[in-house]
Amino acid sequence: MLGLIARRRVAQTFERLGRGEWEPIVAGLAEDVHHVFPGDHPLGGARHSRPAVLSWFERLGRLFPGHEFEVHRTVVGGAPWDFWIAVQWTARLRPQAGDPYDNEGAHWIRVRRGKVVLFHAYLNTQLIADACRRMATAGIAEAAAPPIVD
Repeated sequence: MLGLIARRRVAQTFERLGRGEWEPIVAGLAEDVHHVFPGDHPLGGARHSRPAVLSWFERLGRLFPGHEFEVHRTVVGGAPWDFWIAVQWTARLRPQAGDPYDNEGAHWIRVRRGKVVLFHAYLNTQLIADACRRMATAGIAEAAAPPIVD
């Protein structure tokens, strides 16, 4: 039953992510969440609070105003009060400047007592760094900004 519920919530979350509905996603995070998005680019780094994660999502939406996710697999394991979710996905990203592109990746998500305490993305961050460089060259200042970290 836990697996079924978690898979539904993951699908809903990735649909919301594609629509830019950040607030319900952030509401499901623990106050001291740990969010890791690797890479040396404006979306890289680690955040440790809901306000910082919300700022990160808002930047994601400004730099990549159109993105769609296709969730391929979701695996859930652990006790109902402390479990892990692995999600494999493909994203179609539309940067502010430059051509749309696909990126494949996965997330590891830890849920403790109903709140996400950790989510870590694993993807081709070079594609994101390249897209940010193209946007910065096109005059989009935020595409050259330092990462949002706390």
